[in-house]
Amino acid sequence: MTYSQKILLCFGTRPEAIKMAPLYHELLNSTLRQAQRDVVEDQKSRFEVKICVTAQHREMLDQVLDFFEIVPDHDLDLMQANQTLNGLSAKILYKIDEVLTMEQPDLVLVHGDTTTSSLVALAAFHLGIKVGHVEAGLRTYKKQAPFPEEINRQITSRIADIHFTPTPQATQHLLKEGIPQDTIVETGNTVIDALFWTLHKIEKEHYSHPEIEELKMILPAEKKIVLVTGHRRENIGEGFRNLCEALLKVSEREDVVIVYPVHLNPKVKDVVHELLSNKKNIQLIAPVSYPAFVWLMQQSYLIVTDSGGIQEEAPSLGKPVIVTRTVSERPEGVQAGFSTLVGTNATKIINTIQDILDNFKGFENRQNPYGNGDASNKIVNYLLK
Repeated sequence: MTYSQKILLCFGTRPEAIKMAPLYHELLNSTLRQAQRDVVEDQKSRFEVKICVTAQHREMLDQVLDFFEIVPDHDLDLMQANQTLNGLSAKILYKIDEVLTMEQPDLVLVHGDTTTSSLVALAAFHLGIKVGHVEAGLRTYKKQAPFPEEINRQITSRIADIHFTPTPQATQHLLKEGIPQDTIVETGNTVIDALFWTLHKIEKEHYSHPEIEELKMILPAEKKIVLVTGHRRENIGEGFRNLCEALLKVSEREDVVIVYPVHLNPKVKDVVHELLSNKKNIQLIAPVSYPAFVWLMQQSYLIVTDSGGIQEEAPSLGKPVIVTRTVSERPEGVQAGFSTLVGTNATKIINTIQDILDNFKGFENRQNPYGNGDASNKIVNYLLK
């Protein structure tokens, strides 16, 4: 029997790269295992794997590629300062056409909800190439929350031929939208695979990372760390100002240090630095690499964020999450008690942080609703069939 598949993985942002990295390595490892069997069984059953990055993000993407030992076959290098979503979309659609025409893959794998994922899926569809959607089925059914990610996801779902869903709820969303059940594969989320891969690497006895060593020097060991992130477009403006107001109030506690890796978007960075620079018990730092951020999550007492990936990772680390959004496409963590939705009301943020700092004793049920670290293996096993 002779059987092979040419698979092109396309992504453009740091979160996509983190979540696609373990899948890339699982595809490579599967190919190696199959090659060893071929010697004995005279079979060819393997993948030819290619990587294309749009570099919708640049510096933060490159950090992840380096850590996960990924060298792209194609780099579209599309990031530009202050570019519009429509301008970026046009460039992705134009540039990826060249790559797809050159490589002619059997399957294109895209991830999640980015402009890259939806436009690459559309370009593949135009050329008659099958699309697999990793982390499919997440929904808020609110066009502006998150913007533009909610519509990106829905567009990709209409195009995709295979839907790899992370949870039963995501599967149900797709079924209700008329997606055929035999095209849906429930796998868990690959971000948990990436998290465990990273923990295994940074916890090795001889592993050393300069950012982690620097963080150890600046963070007081005796205080509770409140780790903060924020980047959602819908929170820009009043939302970030309210968050900063809440953090200022919490920073008055002597048992707390707030650590905030500030997003590079000037509309976020300028407001945060204006309101929180040089304040007692607040450490504003530049965005850190993924391994350093995982280490920070390990050290934290609680996490305040509008990030989706952190909502998925934190349960595996036993860390409570306060979500500064009014609605989340990841309700499983909220329903299981790992996350609390607070929106951007300053008083609600303050009260929820204070309550967790004073009363949190750990989670009774540590089962992460987003998976246990075998999502990439499940995806590859499906593709082998």
